[in-house]
Amino acid sequence: YLVVPAALLGICVNQDMWSFGSYWAFEMLWAFSIYLEAVAILPQLFMLQKQGGAENLTSHYILLLGMYRLFYLLNWIYRKMTEDDYMQLIVWLSGIVQTALYLDFFYTYINAKRERIDAPIELDGV
Repeated sequence: YLVVPAALLGICVNQDMWSFGSYWAFEMLWAFSIYLEAVAILPQLFMLQKQGGAENLTSHYILLLGMYRLFYLLNWIYRKMTEDDYMQLIVWLSGIVQTALYLDFFYTYINAKRERIDAPIELDGV
């Protein structure tokens, strides 16, 4: 349910969408990967909400993924301030969407750690 919309968006909205230059296929695939990366965390977040919690290792992993995205945002701000022609709207908008998805997890993570709630994932038949 995420791959097809990301692929369609990559075909329709990419950096070379108005001219079919020599790199048009590369641009479509690149845009597809950016869009898919922005929403790839959704299945993990849905499972966490469905199960009502996560193991410490899982929650720390997702926190570190979010921190990785935060450093990307800081890099974009730095590059915008230091490079004259730095403009990548597709990357910025996708990054903002991805960061917004992580904000919900950060809120839940901080509240769980404040209240000392760590609900381990139980596996059946082990």
